[in-house]
Formats: sequence, C-alpha cells, structure tokens
Amino acid sequence: MTAPKPGEPVRGSTTGRPLMAALDLFGRRWSLRILWELREGPVGFRALQQRCGNMSSSVLRQRLGELVEGRIVAQLPDTSYALTPLGRDAYQALRPLARWSERWAEELEA
Repeated sequence: MTAPKPGEPVRGSTTGRPLMAALDLFGRRWSLRILWELREGPVGFRALQQRCGNMSSSVLRQRLGELVEGRIVAQLPDTSYALTPLGRDAYQALRPLARWSERWAEELEA
C-alpha cells in the first residue's frame, strides 16, 4: 500500500504537487469519512468500521495504512486510531468546505 506523496506522480499530476497529492489521498474512497470519524478522538478498528457503515475490513485496513503512511492518522499503543497534528490540521482545513456544502445543499433545495 502506497500513499500519495508530494513530489511523486499522483492521480491527476505528474509533478506530485502537494495539493494534488493531498487531493489524491483524500479522494480515495472512505478516506474523508475516516478523517471525519476520528475528529473527536481515538477509535478502535471495529468501532471505526461500524461508524463507517460497516465498510469491509480490508478496505478500512488499506485506507488506514495509507493515512498512517501519510502521517494523517496514527495507531496508538492500545491499537486505536487517532488523528495526528497534521490530521487535525486537515480536518480544520476541511471545515469551511463542509459549511459551504451545507449552503450549497440549501441553495439546490430552494
């Protein structure tokens, strides 16, 4: 399992610009959901799997591996998973997008 990394070719970019690498990582199925579910603190594997709608354990394991490799998530000594400082920064950076998406949904409903 190889996480997208700045400076290396990623989906949509042969140069591996940092933004493109981040978009590739977060654009992978379930990555943002995992980030969202870890926003309030550490969660064990099974609980995280349940919070993610009982996604398959193999996909969860793969995504967690990529997010750990990308230093967005860390596995703690008790085997639970938590956001790293970079992961918390990513969550904070995504909050304005979440607010915008609510306004967008309201606009489309009107």
